Amino acid sequence: MSITRVGIVGSGIMGAGIAEVAAGSGHEVVLRSRSQAGADGRVTATTHLGELVDVDLVIESVVEDLAVKKDLFAELDSICKPGAVLATNTSTLPVVEMAMATGRPDQVCGIHFFNPAPAMALVEVVRPVTASDATMESAVAFATACGKEPVEVKDQAGFIVNALLFPYLNNAVRLLEQGVATKEGIDAAMKGGCGFPMGPFALLDLVGLDTSLAILDALYAEFRDPNYAAMPLLRRMVTSGQLGRKTKKGFYDYSR
Repeated sequence: MSITRVGIVGSGIMGAGIAEVAAGSGHEVVLRSRSQAGADGRVTATTHLGELVDVDLVIESVVEDLAVKKDLFAELDSICKPGAVLATNTSTLPVVEMAMATGRPDQVCGIHFFNPAPAMALVEVVRPVTASDATMESAVAFATACGKEPVEVKDQAGFIVNALLFPYLNNAVRLLEQGVATKEGIDAAMKGGCGFPMGPFALLDLVGLDTSLAILDALYAEFRDPNYAAMPLLRRMVTSGQLGRKTKKGFYDYSR
């Protein structure tokens, strides 16, 4: 199926970024948010899910909560036209659970953009066991049309990037807790020694400590691997509301 009209549910950083990418590559975009947002170019903003009735593809980018996503997919299934692909931008949660909340599980997949979506080249196209070849082909074609580099991946917690990235981030917190080095020292070592664009603590603050904790918890729940067991310091910082850049304080202070 040729995808020309795309619906985006969620107007946070990721949703807005995906809308920008899709519109910039020539797609018509309907962006649904809880509050009315300004529309620009090919993007039409709406507060009503019903406006997605005639889109070819919907990508949801709402809170990383499986119950919320399953309810949304059930609602989208009742609204969207037959043949429309329903996709999730989840970074960790099981796509098959969302697929089975619909009456069209063969038309559900993951299309995982990375933050910031306009700048990051990779898109993980996630195949649950229920997805048809046609659905996956449409998703890959859409990502390619957006100028991205799609990589098809099995529906497994963390997919590729987060399954490899978050043990690294978690173990950086372990080193900090053990007093091996300061956060500044660890960040400098990984940038200077491994050529990473930013160190683990700067990256945790960018991703959000609450999001990072949720990803680690989901990975641990699926695999029971000790590398995925979130370090106590990370959990305590989330409890205290120190979530990173979004709250102006995480491992670093962004208030100045």
